[in-house]
Amino acid sequence: MFLGELSLDGSVRPVRGALSATIAAREEGLKAVAVPENNAREAAVVEGIDVFALKSLPQAVDLVNSPESFQRVHVDANLMLSEAAQYSVDLRDVHGQQAAKRALEVACAGGHNILFIGPPGAGKTMLAKRIPTILPPLSLEEAIETTRIHSVAGTLDATQGLIGTRPFRSPHHTISDAGLIGGGAIPRPGEVSLGHHGVLFLDELPEFQRYVLEVMRQPLEDGMVTIARAAVSVTFPSRFMLAAAMNPCPCGYFGDPTRECHCTAPMIQRYVSKISGPLLDRIDIHIEVPAVKYKELRAPSSSEDSAAVRARVIAARQRQAERFEGEKKTYCNAQMASKLIRKCCAISPEGEKLLENAVTRLGLSARAHDRILKVARTIADLEAAPDIQAKHLSEAIQYRTLDRSYWS
Repeated sequence: MFLGELSLDGSVRPVRGALSATIAAREEGLKAVAVPENNAREAAVVEGIDVFALKSLPQAVDLVNSPESFQRVHVDANLMLSEAAQYSVDLRDVHGQQAAKRALEVACAGGHNILFIGPPGAGKTMLAKRIPTILPPLSLEEAIETTRIHSVAGTLDATQGLIGTRPFRSPHHTISDAGLIGGGAIPRPGEVSLGHHGVLFLDELPEFQRYVLEVMRQPLEDGMVTIARAAVSVTFPSRFMLAAAMNPCPCGYFGDPTRECHCTAPMIQRYVSKISGPLLDRIDIHIEVPAVKYKELRAPSSSEDSAAVRARVIAARQRQAERFEGEKKTYCNAQMASKLIRKCCAISPEGEKLLENAVTRLGLSARAHDRILKVARTIADLEAAPDIQAKHLSEAIQYRTLDRSYWS
């Protein structure tokens, strides 16, 4: 198979989707594929098919006439993955915010979506950008699947060949529904698919158009998004961790001990109500991120680095993998359905009483009840505890109170 875009001067230019095309060629039983030089590294990741790199049309003719004179492109996919798996940021960069860091660890350990609430400059975006550094590293299969999406979208670096770090996508709040979900006459993946196996961060959550947030319900539930057009219907994977951030009010200083908030109660209510209810229901953890005190800001960082936190996250994910062995489409606690919650989230009489008081006094919904149990199961997994204890429930309940009492 020959793949490429022919320029008027006879040179062969790179194209999108070379990795997917090479996989398709192998599945069709083809023995070799000739691709543009800039697409060679990504195509060579596919095993079981010979890859040749071309610069021009005369080279393509020579390849047909004398293939033995061309060298095949060889790459070590595992080596490429290890070399690419480098992050330029670390959780240790964040001063203070111990409660938020703990919530972040819990969220990553169980695959839970998380919402940061706090004033401007508190470090919400800084925390979110470090989520990929504490998530488990990409497997080779995940890396290839992620690379295929970015290759089709045209965002893959030709020198990279294989994406080795979990994607972090942070679209602006002016994005359209097509930009978020994907679209076009020839369907292309949107931000939810570009964040596959990684993180989708929505900063200034209330500023997003409500209808734009509504279209995220399918990918959040199903882990995939289908784009239908007259000529074709395409399904892109979109299994991502959602992180979002918002101010507590329009001015951002509601509840701040040092700065005065000038927002009225109706203004705050209108601001908060901009968030899609169904979307908010799908966020397991809400955590307050207060402004950092001067002493914490200037003090030498004594917090753990990303590697130490990642080790605990990986151990917790391993326990979940063993628990859900044989369960289809369930890889972490956040994905548990009602049946699995009843099976895996048994609690003691003491915990039962604690949970009943929380649901009754805080007026939590049945959906919030299930999310508390899921988060408590993750906290127990981080401690390698076989059962959910009262202290695990107590911490999980703290992560659900913000949406009920924070603005009251």
